[in-house]
Amino acid sequence: MDRFIITEDGSHSLFSAQFRQQYHSLHGALSESEHIYINLGLKPVLENASGPVYVFEMGFGTGLNAFLAWKLADSLQKQVFYTSVEAFPISLLEASQLNYEEATGASGFMQLHHAPWGAETAISPFFYLQKENATVQEFTSERFFDVIFYDAFDPRAQPELWTEEIFSKIAAQTPQGGVLVTYSSKGIVKRALAAGGFKVERHKGPGRKTHVLKAIRL
Repeated sequence: MDRFIITEDGSHSLFSAQFRQQYHSLHGALSESEHIYINLGLKPVLENASGPVYVFEMGFGTGLNAFLAWKLADSLQKQVFYTSVEAFPISLLEASQLNYEEATGASGFMQLHHAPWGAETAISPFFYLQKENATVQEFTSERFFDVIFYDAFDPRAQPELWTEEIFSKIAAQTPQGGVLVTYSSKGIVKRALAAGGFKVERHKGPGRKTHVLKAIRL
C-alpha cells in the first residue's frame, strides 16, 4: 500500500513506494490538478466546444484529474469522453480514504474507481469514462483526442514515458490544434514534445511551481 500524504492545500496525495515519487505536488494536489489539467487544459476547450470533447489521460493515478473533469463536464453540461491508462492502479481501499469529495465539495468520487476496467462507463449524462489497465506503449484506440492530460511520474522515475517516440504516438491520435498539458517543464520534455509534433508553450505553474507546459498539436 502506498503512503498517504496531506498536501499544503489540505487535499490528499499518495507516495509510491515502487517509484519513490508522490502522485501530486506537495504544495497542493487539488490546486495543481485544477491549475494544469482543468484551467490550462480542458476548460478552454470544453467552453468553446460545439460537440463532445475527447480526453486522454496518461496516468489515472488517484483519479483526481478524472473527478475534476467529470464535475466540469456536468457544470457546463457538455459531453466528455475520458480515456485513461494506468499500469499500476491503486487499491479501492486506498481510493476510499482520499478526501477529494471534502476538498472539492463534490460527491461521487468512488464511482470512478468502481467503474470497470476496459469498458466505457456512463458516469453521468455528460461524462463517460474508460479506464485501461495498460501502459501507454500497449494502448491502442481508434479515437482522436482533443485534450491530453500527461501525468506520468517524473522523468527521473519513468524516463521511458517522456520520449519523442511516446509523444509522436500521442500526436498521431491528436487532431491539429489539440492540446497536451503536463506539470513537467524540463528541457528533455520540451524537446521530446517538439520533436513529436507539438508546439510547446511554457506557462506559470501553480503555487510555488515556476512553470508547466501546454503543447499544441501542429
